[in-house]
Amino acid sequence: MQDYLLIGEITKPQGVRGELKLRPVTCDPNRFEGLETAYLKDGDHYRPVSISVRRAGANAVFLRMEGVESRDDAEKLRGAALYIDRAHAVELDEDSTFLCDLVGLRGVCDDGREIGTLTEVMQPGGNDVYVFRAAKGEVLVPALKSVVKKVDLEAGVMLLDAARMAEVAVYDED
Repeated sequence: MQDYLLIGEITKPQGVRGELKLRPVTCDPNRFEGLETAYLKDGDHYRPVSISVRRAGANAVFLRMEGVESRDDAEKLRGAALYIDRAHAVELDEDSTFLCDLVGLRGVCDDGREIGTLTEVMQPGGNDVYVFRAAKGEVLVPALKSVVKKVDLEAGVMLLDAARMAEVAVYDED
């Protein structure tokens, strides 16, 4: 499991006083309320930064960051990723998992067939799509409750419904 979770990407300066516009990568923009510390990644190290969230919406979060006082300061952070440490991440209900924790799981159908290793979670809008790397290429699986029967992080397995896979999975063979 990763110790730090991506919460957004700084897209541009906002105004001339150092405010930043962030593209959130969380499904709940309210998670930014009251957030005072985040982390910028510098190589393999995560550096804590004090932040003050000004306003948050579904597609953008506007914030101030300690030490960023001008548009030029803010411009230097364009494209930077902002993280939260796992200890301060939002609590998930028992049926939810952080997407980054799914990457690396083995996909196995309930008929015993191995699908492959989950390498990516695409979020095209609507339903997420799980991308499994199989021996012969990729398998794209919609993230639907009717397809995903169980996620077992400890065992490293995602159990998939074989009958539904036949209906909805896309096999992209190399």
